[in-house]
Amino acid sequence: MATPAETAEKATRRTGTSGRSLRYRLLANAAVISLALAGCQTASVDSQFGSTIEEDQGSEQNLASLTAVIRANPSDPSAYNVRGSAFGRAGRYQEAIRDFDRAIQLNPRFFEAYANRALIYRFTGDLGRSAEDYNRAIQINPSYEAAYIGRGELYRRAGRTQEAFNDFQKAIQLDTTDPRAYHRRGLVYQTQGQHDFAIDDFSTAISLQPSAPEPYNGRGISYIATNQLDNAFDDVNYALRLDDSVAESWANQGLIYERRGERDKARKSFQRALQLDAKYEPARSGLARVGGA
Repeated sequence: MATPAETAEKATRRTGTSGRSLRYRLLANAAVISLALAGCQTASVDSQFGSTIEEDQGSEQNLASLTAVIRANPSDPSAYNVRGSAFGRAGRYQEAIRDFDRAIQLNPRFFEAYANRALIYRFTGDLGRSAEDYNRAIQINPSYEAAYIGRGELYRRAGRTQEAFNDFQKAIQLDTTDPRAYHRRGLVYQTQGQHDFAIDDFSTAISLQPSAPEPYNGRGISYIATNQLDNAFDDVNYALRLDDSVAESWANQGLIYERRGERDKARKSFQRALQLDAKYEPARSGLARVGGA
């Protein structure tokens, strides 16, 4: 059997639905598809997947260095944009917004700063301002793929599926190499039951960033939906090897064990998911189905 990475390399990229017949497959068990889609919808794809901000950028040492740069160049909008990104990585959102505000004040056409501020507004729940900033970034630079990806995710989380699809599609048409565009378009395909298209998109995301667990989980769910349990098991286990602290991965493993009739193993996987996230409903409902406490 091919490894997940080998499967990714063989995948065909699809950038639209024109001229293609859409293939729909349904899970036999409605509870299973409910669990599967819930798992995909709750995955965090910004903090762990596809971020343009380096992991250590939010450290106090790095922030101090960036502050020194700003003191030496107080009129440089790029310096504020970089430090704002670092504050965002550190979860210091109000300080991030102030830096992006300053960057935009110094350069009102700084489309990257608008998109970065939009992401922070989304994290703080200010979705109206987030949408305004993404729109402004796209207005300034209609070829800025990151803004389409960010706005598309805003639409996807709001249930505006077609608008989300259009934005991810636009980023892909711009020849983006950002795996988030493919991963998120795959999620849209998945919610529509178009699992073959979803598998292709998740595979492309994996080929662009093979170290991220999220697209392996996404592809695993679509493999489950199309009754390719061996492929699904490979993907979910690989996601766990990459990061075993993700509740979704354990819940997905439990789902596969459940489909195989291995209830004891399923119970242990669902329990592990709940240890990591006690409020993770897909694991809770899965545990109830297999007779867990």
